[in-house]
Amino acid sequence: MNGIIHQCSHPNDDDVHFRISEDKIFADIFHYLEVLFRIIKPRKVFFMAVDGVAPRAKMNQQRGRRFRSAKEAEDKIKKALEKGETLPTEARFDSNCITPGTEFMARLHEHLKYFVNMKISTDKSWQGVTVYLSGHETPGEGEHKIMEFIRSEKAKPHHDPNTRHCLYGLDADLIMLGLTSHEAHFALLREEVRFGGKKSQRACAPEETTFHLLHLSLMREYIDYEFSPVKDKISFEYDIERIIDDWILMGFLVGNDFIPHLPHLHINHDALPLLYRTYMAILPELGGYINENGHLNLKRFEKYLTRLSDFDREHFSEVFVDLKWFESKVGNKYLNEAAGIAAEEARKNKQKKQKAQENSICLAALEKNEGEATPKTVLEDEPEDDDLFETEFRQYKRTYYMTKMGVEVVSDDFLADQAECYVQAIQWILHYYYHGVQSWSWYYPYHYAPYLSDIRNISELKIKFELGKPFMPFEQLLAVLPAASKDLLPKCYQHLMISQDSPIIEYYPLDFKTDLNGKQQEWEAVVLIPFIDEKRLLQAMESCNKCLKEEEKRRNTHSACLMYWYDKDAEFQYLSPWPEKFPAVERCHTRYKTIPLDAWLVEITHNKITKINKSALYFCGFPTLKHIKHKFYLRKSGVQVFQQSSHGENMMLEITADENSKEQMVENVASLVLGKRVFVNWPHLEEARVVAVSDGETKLYLEEPHGTQKLYMGNAVPPTKVAYIGDKEQSIWIKEVQGISEQYQRRKGIIIHETSIVVYAQLLTGNRYQLNQNGEVYLEKQWSKQVLPFVYQTVVKDIKAFDSRFSNIKTLDDLFPPGSTAFMLGSPYYGGMGEVQDSRDVITEGRIRVVFSIPCEPQLDPLIQNQHKYSVKYNPAYILASRLGVSGYLVSRFTGSIFIGRGSKKNPHGDHKANVGLNLKFNKKNEEVPGYTKKVGNEWMYSSAVEQLLAEYLERVPELFNYIAKNSQEDIFYEDDIWPGEDENGAEKVQEIVAWLKAHPVSALSRSSCDLQILDAAIVEKIEEEIEKCKQRKSNKKVRVTVKPHLLYRPLEQQNGVVPDRDAEYRLFDRVVNVRENFSVPVGLRGTIIGIKGASRETDVLFEVLFDEEFLGGLTIRCSPARGYRLPSSALINLSHGSRSEMGNQKLTAIVKPQPAVNNYNSYASDLSSVCSQKVHLGGLNHSPRSLFVPTQQLNGRQHYNLRAENQGNSNSPQKGSFLSGNQKNKAQSKQDDEFCSIWQSLQSSGKSHHAQQNMHEKGAVLPQEIKLGTGNQFYKPGFNDSSFKGQQRKQDPYKKFKEDSKVTRGESQPHNKISNKQNFAGVNKYNVKLLKRNESPNVAVNQKAAADGPCTGGKKDNELESLLASLKISKENEVQSYSKEARVTSEEHLSPQSFAMKGTQMLKEILKIDGSDLETRNEMKSQVNDVPAPPRQDCHGAALQYRQAKKLGMFRHQL
Repeated sequence: MNGIIHQCSHPNDDDVHFRISEDKIFADIFHYLEVLFRIIKPRKVFFMAVDGVAPRAKMNQQRGRRFRSAKEAEDKIKKALEKGETLPTEARFDSNCITPGTEFMARLHEHLKYFVNMKISTDKSWQGVTVYLSGHETPGEGEHKIMEFIRSEKAKPHHDPNTRHCLYGLDADLIMLGLTSHEAHFALLREEVRFGGKKSQRACAPEETTFHLLHLSLMREYIDYEFSPVKDKISFEYDIERIIDDWILMGFLVGNDFIPHLPHLHINHDALPLLYRTYMAILPELGGYINENGHLNLKRFEKYLTRLSDFDREHFSEVFVDLKWFESKVGNKYLNEAAGIAAEEARKNKQKKQKAQENSICLAALEKNEGEATPKTVLEDEPEDDDLFETEFRQYKRTYYMTKMGVEVVSDDFLADQAECYVQAIQWILHYYYHGVQSWSWYYPYHYAPYLSDIRNISELKIKFELGKPFMPFEQLLAVLPAASKDLLPKCYQHLMISQDSPIIEYYPLDFKTDLNGKQQEWEAVVLIPFIDEKRLLQAMESCNKCLKEEEKRRNTHSACLMYWYDKDAEFQYLSPWPEKFPAVERCHTRYKTIPLDAWLVEITHNKITKINKSALYFCGFPTLKHIKHKFYLRKSGVQVFQQSSHGENMMLEITADENSKEQMVENVASLVLGKRVFVNWPHLEEARVVAVSDGETKLYLEEPHGTQKLYMGNAVPPTKVAYIGDKEQSIWIKEVQGISEQYQRRKGIIIHETSIVVYAQLLTGNRYQLNQNGEVYLEKQWSKQVLPFVYQTVVKDIKAFDSRFSNIKTLDDLFPPGSTAFMLGSPYYGGMGEVQDSRDVITEGRIRVVFSIPCEPQLDPLIQNQHKYSVKYNPAYILASRLGVSGYLVSRFTGSIFIGRGSKKNPHGDHKANVGLNLKFNKKNEEVPGYTKKVGNEWMYSSAVEQLLAEYLERVPELFNYIAKNSQEDIFYEDDIWPGEDENGAEKVQEIVAWLKAHPVSALSRSSCDLQILDAAIVEKIEEEIEKCKQRKSNKKVRVTVKPHLLYRPLEQQNGVVPDRDAEYRLFDRVVNVRENFSVPVGLRGTIIGIKGASRETDVLFEVLFDEEFLGGLTIRCSPARGYRLPSSALINLSHGSRSEMGNQKLTAIVKPQPAVNNYNSYASDLSSVCSQKVHLGGLNHSPRSLFVPTQQLNGRQHYNLRAENQGNSNSPQKGSFLSGNQKNKAQSKQDDEFCSIWQSLQSSGKSHHAQQNMHEKGAVLPQEIKLGTGNQFYKPGFNDSSFKGQQRKQDPYKKFKEDSKVTRGESQPHNKISNKQNFAGVNKYNVKLLKRNESPNVAVNQKAAADGPCTGGKKDNELESLLASLKISKENEVQSYSKEARVTSEEHLSPQSFAMKGTQMLKEILKIDGSDLETRNEMKSQVNDVPAPPRQDCHGAALQYRQAKKLGMFRHQL
């Protein structure tokens, strides 16, 4: 929890201007917890643990951190004031208040209690979960309190070994904690950490944060592989659980929160591989494991440390050699002070010895004749060097202890004490991680650790701890806070920190030093402040305690953990702790009880390891390396970790092929997996349905009607088709294989070898409720529409996986209880939110009664047509260059990165390089800066804002532009080359430029992926204006309808991940509604798409939505605050898609159930964004203002409708309602006669109509009658199907179906080709025949040209086809003819020569390519003159056409 509190209260400590209100902090914490809850989806327990009073061993680190943060904050404020910055008058948030016992933490605790009560009472997903809240008043660190709970659960006799855990937190020691549990299914959740490059602050909003899961299940297996070489070398049993225990122990030797790291043993200097190699070398000699379930075997530990101490000598050996070399080069100027002093003393000793030797030689020579000198022998030289090495090594260590620890004499007793202290520390930590706190008062009393070679004679040590008791909150505050944070303490204690008369004043130094001690990051430095003496501290506080106020005394206590659960029978008002900011929980259904502090205490002897058979059952989301044969080895392979290639060795996995297998034939593989469920993406297995198999030459695929996603279980033979792959597809196949292979090796460290077969599959997206023939409801797996390639050797078949589907819903009554929320997936009211009514009288007929609210929708079409007026204009580089008078190269270069090094090219000074580029484009990361740069294809485009920025830059430093223009071939430039003059200081110039760029607003701009389609801020502002206008109209009608259940979508947790309408396509400006419950965005809130972020996976595509209202947790995405959000398609229903489908496919059939005809020509449109790929299946009953049926007389108190059956004889035509693409169109040529026959029938029947009462929809009243919506809406929805086989398409007798399902008496509806084409035009009957229009292919260049030329050259299909039909001498009734003339005259008055030419071309196309199904559809469409609907926005091929049609309708109405 503390990580969340810090993140929500002070996200960026570098910003001294940042201020935040306390209510905002609390609201953000609530929101963060909600998001984490949604990510984790707990089923049994949600444990929220805030750090309480820590053990004394931890306080030293807490004290250091708080002193450093106070000093850093003070320094930053000082620098800002020196620069002349004006700081806000409000006090900044002091992060040191996030310490137990402060007023802030007390208020936060009350608000967390309120939050838990509120969520359990109002959020269904929280109601089946037990929630624990362990606040700041409960002693212990948060994560250790959670582990204490897990240990107690494990100790219970009926503990489920398959319990799954997910622990959220930022600390690396959570890895150790998770592994100590020895639970097989344990995952860690944390925010992504990005290393390298520019320092970036963490995003405040959890929605904008990438979260990572660390799977300890995988890590356990990798540890097993790492240490498997010792299996055959040890005499005792190889036990991976014991190996993991020793692995945890080794991790403590590089330092943690309680002890410093051993000298020179740094993780970034390959300390861990050294520890592991030493362990594997010594383990066969130990006779057992070192860490025995949290108890240190001292004899074995000593042997290990002795072997490890060789590292000390090796490290010094390198230093020693370097020192001797430096000695010869630069005298005694050593880089390492301690080594220098040691070497100096050793050298003096050596000189004394040499001088003594020389003196003795001289004396001997005098005694001998002729003065023969005795030379030193080689034999004497070597032992002297060894002796010198040992002497210098001892002196080196002695200097370390003297300088670091401040001791004057490094005696044997001192070293023995160091060794005992360190071993005691290791044992305390092991107890803490395995058994909980064994001593509250123990702590490691030094800032530095001893050398490994000095930790000796420890095997006989007797280590004992006294449990003691934790500090009280105020005692800890006084022990860890600096004087700068004195206000966080009660007033009676504050003088102890600042008064010179205070008996403990020396514990609060105002200035102190830090020592990196071999580390690289400032936060890793040792803070050199004195340790608190507990006795002196308590003694000093004693006299002040009596001055505490009652409220302060209450804060200075320890309290128990709280356990909450939902109780529907309990109901009371829970008062808000801050009524002005947070509303009271009026109907609280929460109960709670307190858990005693020692309730979860487990005796050390009872902490056993739970063993399970992992191969028996696979839990999705907890990956394992089992299931696929492979070998493993360590090798330097540069596997990418944290955005960088690894420098060390990687554990590589190599998949081994089964040579005896006959599966490698594509036909054999297809027979095994085609149409079946498999698991892909090993080792992170995901469930998928295989739809095709290919070996690069032959492809076998399922031949299914569109929308079918059937699993062929057992011996069921799927309908299979074989295709032979052409050269183009073959090259795509090869690229896919290469891409997958590279991803596996580079990112996962897995070598998959040569691929012979690729499996194409649809990933599981979730579950959807379905209705079987007996009227029972069940959950059915839903598969993605997107088909992805997977190499066959990484596919796992025939494993038993844990089924996480759970549901208490068995009947329609359970699924749609009265009062529940449902959304319409049929027409009309597509996307409308409604409340389910009592449906007992109609549920037996398979219908649900719902009252839908139909709000007013904003008219965005004029804005869509004029968006070019508000959008940012982008130009290529040469345009900017010509305006600025520079080259295009300079524009391109300065908008990216430009590095300037110190010194000159010939004489560079160090490796430091400053980036003076504007950083507005990022080719490698494929990112752009909206409003400034845009990537179109491979070319970069720039806005006028970039031009102004470059002009300012050019004016500031023209010499930099001139130099780079002359030296364009260089990658790095140098200060002294750019500013070569003696009076010019290049370093200062670069600093000025960097400071200017940093201060410029452009440095804070957010970048986005080049794949992101967005609407500019100015357009978003206009959308907001239009929405405000719409709100003022306050038109919100309610309608009551009875609907078949497959046309309803109910937002339920079990259906999360399932796309409500899989046929929906999303475009910018589309209106959408949120259908996800218990999420940040309120369910039913409508919005507009202002951005589309593409992704390789369909489920990962995110839509940026501007919602109509502000909401808690809303983001600011180029819009007003708290109105934006990013959602996947599974959370949305696209209202505009409904309008497009309704207007584009206005087709009626008497078939009520969704039984599409068997169609061999189903199109799988490859271009998902194409306007032509609207998959239109059988039509349904349409109740829109353009509805094709009218109310008739009332029978038995219930209103029935006169339905017209449209082309009954042709309703099951294979061409009907399907978009034919490519070769399918060729196949359809044989049906052309039928198509023209259909057109003829449609036209002949179009004029025969009946008079009827005015449509009541226009008036927005609640209909007195109930509209019965059949199941056959205009566009097929994957959902409920009355057919026994889901999605199986069968031919039905239309007339028979009509009689069965339309509920219309004989004689009222005649199933012939008599289509009522009636409309009420302000009481006067007029007829508008929607004229024929073929399906447009997105590849037709003429259509693109027409769309590009704007509305004036848009397709005028009505006029063209009327002319065409007139030339065919098709007679119509007078009214229809008169309308045709009027419309033609009206629209042709404005024809430009270009439009006239386009019209002729398109008419010719119409004559050559007429699609009968679409013609019938268009023929049935009608215009509503009194209430002309907003024409749906289409893509570039359709927008202009629709605009033109709307304009013609408007002119026609005007003439009436």
